[in-house]
Amino acid sequence: MKMAITSFTQEFTTSIAPSRMFKGLILESHNLIPKIAPQGIESIVFVEGDGGVGSIKQTNFANGGHLKWLKHKTDAIDAEKLVCKYSLIESDIAFEKIESVVYEVKFETSSDGGCVCKMTSEYHVKAGVELKEEDIKQGKDRAMGLYKVVEEYLLANPEAYA
Repeated sequence: MKMAITSFTQEFTTSIAPSRMFKGLILESHNLIPKIAPQGIESIVFVEGDGGVGSIKQTNFANGGHLKWLKHKTDAIDAEKLVCKYSLIESDIAFEKIESVVYEVKFETSSDGGCVCKMTSEYHVKAGVELKEEDIKQGKDRAMGLYKVVEEYLLANPEAYA
């Protein structure tokens, strides 16, 4: 039996320039996010590499959540095109339905000079398992919450990542 792939796409629009969102959310996330969202994320550390392709980043969540940590591997990063592709490779909890998750995030300039952030999540589901949107809703909501926090920080700090 073949493993199924379930894809979800979400979009987020902001008045922040795409290059600043890319820097804050992708290139500098390990420095910025624990600083501006300490109630959710304790730290983000590189366990391998320095942010380039092949780097592995571990996100350590603040106490109280059902997840303690996640590891993501950077598969591709293009600072000119403002695209990043990465995979969820490990977590402190076993995923019952998922083999792996591949994410692609693109930051595109919108007509008002801000940006449209497009995120595609590709869930590689274990054979014989069906994945429903509500199974991943919490993760999607958390990701969107993070985008909002970064957006608010960049709006309040126009010199940051300019």
